[in-house]
Amino acid sequence: MVIISNSSRRAVVTYDKLRALGFDPSLFLGAITSGELTHQYLLRRDDPWFAALGRRCIHMTWNDRGAISLEGLGLEVMSRVDDADFILAHGTEAIGSPSGGSQPMDLEGLEQILELCAKRSKSIPMVVANPDYVTVEARDLRVMPGTLGAKYEKLGGDVRWMGKPDKVIYESAMRLTGINPKECITVGDSLHHDIKGANKAGIQSAFITGGIHADKLGLGSFGETATLDAVHSLCTKFDANPNFVLPSFTW
Repeated sequence: MVIISNSSRRAVVTYDKLRALGFDPSLFLGAITSGELTHQYLLRRDDPWFAALGRRCIHMTWNDRGAISLEGLGLEVMSRVDDADFILAHGTEAIGSPSGGSQPMDLEGLEQILELCAKRSKSIPMVVANPDYVTVEARDLRVMPGTLGAKYEKLGGDVRWMGKPDKVIYESAMRLTGINPKECITVGDSLHHDIKGANKAGIQSAFITGGIHADKLGLGSFGETATLDAVHSLCTKFDANPNFVLPSFTW
């Protein structure tokens, strides 16, 4: 088993959480996160798109969750849009400062910065280190950096998505396991990210209905079974095709 996560944190952080969540880490080969892929691509610069980015960035990060460090990447955080070479989105709660700290900022403020970036004579590219639109926290949905990426794309910006549903994260997992994709299955609750990503990568998938789509499927309690009509309608909307459908991932 491999954890594939759109977390903007490094892989070791996600892996270390397993024991606290009640899992035995020895049962997993490892973890692949969007944050880890972003860090490695920015560090190596062997991909032509990343090689052309430049070193000066507008950094969107976390506040309550703790800002994400850019140490070791040779990047310079800018406060002025006109001085930046690209946008780096790790979070949706704060904007990084040249001093190394961060200033809390709401979603509207971050979106205004994106609008300024898009209005430049030549809009600058954006790296999204967490492609999720939302995540579930105690049954509430919390906005993730993917929402900022989608906003920037609508403004005409060039966005590189460093996680699901892009095949880059699945290819990394396959290299870790050394197993043919056709012999694997992805389990997830996001039709756009988990299931559609698995479809693109040629991996079977199990859609968990009790996650971020629970309200849209008319589910009121954990473990409740969604109707096949509701599931089919939502899958059609997202152009995602799961092989299996489960109300929850429990055993």
